[in-house]
Amino acid sequence: MYTLDQTEHFEQEIRKSRFLAIACPVETEAEAKALIAGVSDLSANHNCWAWRVGQAYRFSDDGEPSGTAGKPILQAIDGQALDRTLVVVTRWFGGILLGSGGLMRAYGGTAALCLRAAAKTEYVERAALSVSLGFSDLALVKARLAALPGLMFDDEVFDDSGARLFFRIPSERAEETLRLIVDLTSGRAEIGE
Repeated sequence: MYTLDQTEHFEQEIRKSRFLAIACPVETEAEAKALIAGVSDLSANHNCWAWRVGQAYRFSDDGEPSGTAGKPILQAIDGQALDRTLVVVTRWFGGILLGSGGLMRAYGGTAALCLRAAAKTEYVERAALSVSLGFSDLALVKARLAALPGLMFDDEVFDDSGARLFFRIPSERAEETLRLIVDLTSGRAEIGE
């Protein structure tokens, strides 16, 4: 499975109707809903969309005949083995009816071309972890964590005695990483999840 690196746009005209696809990486259903509201153009005739996050997915035809927009967009996402992806295809009607088959090709094709142009990376399941450290251990642990492949720092919160680090690590390396932290701090670190 793959995920998008960043938001991608693609626009084309099909029989005088203008189609704009916007593909975005998303992590949750709530984020997908918020992005749909944010990227939809209320002046357009239709804002059709589809998203997939793991096994969960949704799609909408937004007033187009049933099955002619949302499902082809979802098929474009699945056809390129993408996960954690939202695609919104906006249509401004140009006066020529496309028919059911034409709509399916237009929406699915616009989404597929947008996704093909997008930069992708292989999706890696990550475990979210946190660790509380004293100031004496902080610099060493941060340096060692930063050197681990696939680790992503999310946040760092300081208090009187040290800091709490929040990070994500590929799931298969989570236990090994926690053992490293315990070893580096001689057991002084407080591990959280």
